[in-house]
Amino acid sequence: MRPDRGPRDWDAASYDRVSGPQATWAAAVLDRLDLAGTETVLDAGCGAGRVTALLLERLPRGRVVAADAAPSMVEQARAAFAAEPRVEVLDPIDLVELELDAPVDAVFSNAVLHWVPDHERLFERLHAALRPGGRMSAQCGGEGNIAAFHAVAARVGSETPYADYLGGWRGPWNFASPQETEPRLGAAGFEEVECWLEPWPVEPPEPLVYLRTVCLGAHLLELPDQLRDPYAREVIRRCGEPLELDYVRLNIGARRPVNDA
Repeated sequence: MRPDRGPRDWDAASYDRVSGPQATWAAAVLDRLDLAGTETVLDAGCGAGRVTALLLERLPRGRVVAADAAPSMVEQARAAFAAEPRVEVLDPIDLVELELDAPVDAVFSNAVLHWVPDHERLFERLHAALRPGGRMSAQCGGEGNIAAFHAVAARVGSETPYADYLGGWRGPWNFASPQETEPRLGAAGFEEVECWLEPWPVEPPEPLVYLRTVCLGAHLLELPDQLRDPYAREVIRRCGEPLELDYVRLNIGARRPVNDA
């Protein structure tokens, strides 16, 4: 197995092309973030910038600070907003190490936080990024997220020739429940905390590309190059047609207290 190298890099171009489901989720998260249009908002896990563009549309007189851990995502986002002075794309940074020069008015995050193992530290850093009274609206994979799909991937991974690399491998995901998340947010200093799960099944575009880029990306890093394509194809074959992914989203809403200096 590969050594722990922290957050993995992504195929940013492929992700940007197939991330329609993520953009749909993001619109719902943005609807819960009440914006006047003048704010500075942190996009925590901006990816290739497709969803950042949706956020910017809601900030006609505001700006976005975009952060992501994956170098390829940062490169793609910077290219996308090269002519847009209202978007600042930070150098690649793990969200648990995030430190901003100035606090933001709101935090937005979509389809990212389940990739961060340490939610306690994560919420501390997001709390610190907010000005007093600032709100956070986020969504990520929650308890039970793509459980049926992961069961298929694990069965294939337990068989020859994949078992030497994937047998017993548990993956990097942190699919938390509301019951786990709410006290973590409270301990980090947030108030008005609200968390809930939402089933959201998806039939992804370009299923094989989608799986290789998103759902199986971490699996494939564990495998030698010559086994990656056969593994992905066998997983998708066993899932059947049409491919439906049993997504479960963890919705998060919270606020930094007004008097929290």
